[in-house]
Amino acid sequence: MEKYNKLRRPPTSALKAITGGRLKGKTDINPQWRYEAMTEAYGPCGEGWRFTIDRLWTEPGANGAVFAFAQISLQTKENTDWSASIPGVGGHQLIVKETDGLYNNDEAYKMAITDALSTATKMLGVAADIYAGLWDGSKYVDQPPEFAKKQPAKTAEKPKDVPSPMDLYLGTMKKAKETLNKLTGSNDAYYQALKIYQIEHANKIKDLKEGDELIKDLRKFAKRAQEAKNDKNTATGEAPGDEGASVS
Repeated sequence: MEKYNKLRRPPTSALKAITGGRLKGKTDINPQWRYEAMTEAYGPCGEGWRFTIDRLWTEPGANGAVFAFAQISLQTKENTDWSASIPGVGGHQLIVKETDGLYNNDEAYKMAITDALSTATKMLGVAADIYAGLWDGSKYVDQPPEFAKKQPAKTAEKPKDVPSPMDLYLGTMKKAKETLNKLTGSNDAYYQALKIYQIEHANKIKDLKEGDELIKDLRKFAKRAQEAKNDKNTATGEAPGDEGASVS
């Protein structure tokens, strides 16, 4: 965008308000300024930018008028590489219907080529502010037209909190502690598993591997406690039941 922004605003000396005809209210841009701006941004014509005339042709108009058209291809150079071709089509009246009759314009093709170049170069940002409507015919305006205004960015949704591996471990530890308490009537088995790793609280786990091993041990304690409870129920004639021994 650096070159685009550099080319987008012509000096007022290169602009002329059109005060009559069908284009009244529009702005005429001095074509020589375009070439100067392109030279400043890309280097001399032929070295930093270039164009080819691909086609010249005519089309009939109303009341005997004839239009001359030109199609060109524009390229710019970055380091040693030429860009892909930027097409441009322009036109001008070759035979004009005037009050006194038909008038032949011997500069029609030249003017059509100039018009085609303006079409191609505006893709690179040349006089972009004029085409965007930021000129009122005498001075630049600060506010862009509605179509050029940027829409306010949508407020990004707050990302949902994703539990960390340690948070998941702590949740599993809490569940294991509750399960072992139901099976044994105390938290002794839970704390005994922690002491194997020489820690007093689950959030003192040093790494994920250690957490995985601790969970395995807690599952073993829960399984043993469940088996012991089932044996006790069998001995007293009570049916063994699910006491919540699952530690996920």
